[in-house]
Amino acid sequence: MEPVRLGIIGCGVIGNHHAKSASESPDISLMAVADLREDVRNEIAKTYNVSKVYNDGKELIANPDIEAVVLAMPTYLRFDLALEAFEKGKHVLTEKPVAMNIDEVKKLIASRGKLIAGCCSSRYCFPESTKILTDFIAQGHLGNIRSIFVRAFSPARKKPDTSPPEWRLKRSLNGGGFLVNWGCYDLNYFLNITGWRLKPELVLAQTWTIADRLISHIPAGSDAETHYMAFIRCTDGAAIFMERGEYMPVQNKAIWQIVGDNGCLDLHMIPEKQKKIIFNKTDKNNGFTTDTIWEGDDDSSILHRGPVHDFANAIREGRQPKTSLEQSLIIQKITDAIYTSAREGQAVKV
Repeated sequence: MEPVRLGIIGCGVIGNHHAKSASESPDISLMAVADLREDVRNEIAKTYNVSKVYNDGKELIANPDIEAVVLAMPTYLRFDLALEAFEKGKHVLTEKPVAMNIDEVKKLIASRGKLIAGCCSSRYCFPESTKILTDFIAQGHLGNIRSIFVRAFSPARKKPDTSPPEWRLKRSLNGGGFLVNWGCYDLNYFLNITGWRLKPELVLAQTWTIADRLISHIPAGSDAETHYMAFIRCTDGAAIFMERGEYMPVQNKAIWQIVGDNGCLDLHMIPEKQKKIIFNKTDKNNGFTTDTIWEGDDDSSILHRGPVHDFANAIREGRQPKTSLEQSLIIQKITDAIYTSAREGQAVKV
């Protein structure tokens, strides 16, 4: 197919990954990059042989030769640029979280028209193990899904020599904290491998900010959560339990499970070598047996290649990307409900 003429706005760490992935694809022509920082944008342009370099993202969007853009800057800056891109007839791939709140996502959907647009919360949908899981569940081996469980902790570490990004734990810049940084991946992953059939309806949640003794580990003025817990009830009786935390007083821990009428899948969202997917199933005679349904090496580089390559293919194939704005809205509704429940101290409807 004719390569998609792409521009990337935001040349930080994640923008660099997008530029690398785009430059390696025969289906993409990386034509332009933009960033407020001159040294950063020039370095990206030099590294990937990009001919057009802009200070202002709107100037990049105005270039008539560019047909699609990737928005790779902090959350609070992306909404207006996405609207500008839609107005100029550009397809849009946005970093995660998709937006600051539900209202912004709804406005993006209304403004998109027939253009192609999606969110990079899809990253963990591309590894081979995810495709194996999706097919396995679709074939009905689990029976009716009863519960989905994730519990993942990152331990507190030595005080960093340099401060983390200013936006990461500030609600006004990021729309939230650890929940929007990582919870969007968990939700996207589980909703994807179950075929987007689960319909969340009620949420009960709690969030916590960083412990006082670790406050010096994050930028001053950070007010968003570093630890959250949520119980999500779906319309068909299935339930999702999520708990994640960083800067935690626990060892590294990560557990993902899906329990159905007929068995339970023990799995791991993160790509890794010698990975296994275990199916613990009920048996009429033996009661309980265990099978390994897949074992192999996931390619971790697909996490960065997947979204932008899929975006380009979606444009040429006339379809929406792996995680569309409509699917992103579902994730945002759950996210907003979690924050509302934690703030009000009661269950809230999604």
